[in-house]
Amino acid sequence: MQKIDLSFIQTVYKKRVIDSHKGTHGHALLIAGSTNKIGAALIASKSCLRIGVGLLTTNIPKDEKIALNSFLPEAMIEFRENNIDFSKYDAIGVGPGINTNEESQKIVFFSLLKNNKNIILDADALNILAENKDWCNQLPKDTVLTPHPKEFDRLFGNHYTNDERQVTAINKANEMDVIIVLKGAKTFITNGKETFENTTGNSGLAKAGSGDALTGIITGLLAQKYTPLQASILGVFLHGLAADITLKTQSVESMLITDVIENLGLAFKKLEE
Repeated sequence: MQKIDLSFIQTVYKKRVIDSHKGTHGHALLIAGSTNKIGAALIASKSCLRIGVGLLTTNIPKDEKIALNSFLPEAMIEFRENNIDFSKYDAIGVGPGINTNEESQKIVFFSLLKNNKNIILDADALNILAENKDWCNQLPKDTVLTPHPKEFDRLFGNHYTNDERQVTAINKANEMDVIIVLKGAKTFITNGKETFENTTGNSGLAKAGSGDALTGIITGLLAQKYTPLQASILGVFLHGLAADITLKTQSVESMLITDVIENLGLAFKKLEE
């Protein structure tokens, strides 16, 4: 198993080109949030922009337009009620806070049907997939799945230990030709052939919103032309590193995911030292 530490991550990280422009760094789409869970969309969107994506469109219910505009004016908006033209986007993140109702199930289904690369499924999208396991056959190659242990067990059956989950993750990633990011104290990443264990992060991340931020981060890196495996590895490392940096001003008890997102810049600076 490869440990994801600073020396390894510097072989993955690609420094930003000086003469680049917003088009160089990709256009991401996040399908996130709902009437009672708009915070998930806000968190995922901010982390996506902080990770360096050139353009971001966030798909939300029309009634939540003011919330996104006031919180993050840099993000463009697409309304949940309209049809989505997936061809415009370089990467798509689906799931944080979308609920599991019929409307959301249709969105997840068509997201899989209309895409053939660069898609990440998290949170409610994973719960929807667990309710419709035959859809697993429609996952595009190298789809990134980011379950926490309970979501993992809903997808692949109950496990007694995390070691058991890791064995299943390897087998399922190989069988389904996907990337599985099993979130936890030492997040485990596999494509079924290679396995990686993260070395950054702390218990301050054991709070609501942390997974939403990771989804935004990985989606933003995918849009910037990192491979799905690279985006997962780099995203998990930076997410954890920013949390470690946050401990300089917060405790594990007081840390908020919005604090962590604000420290992504310092995490990047650490890579460049």
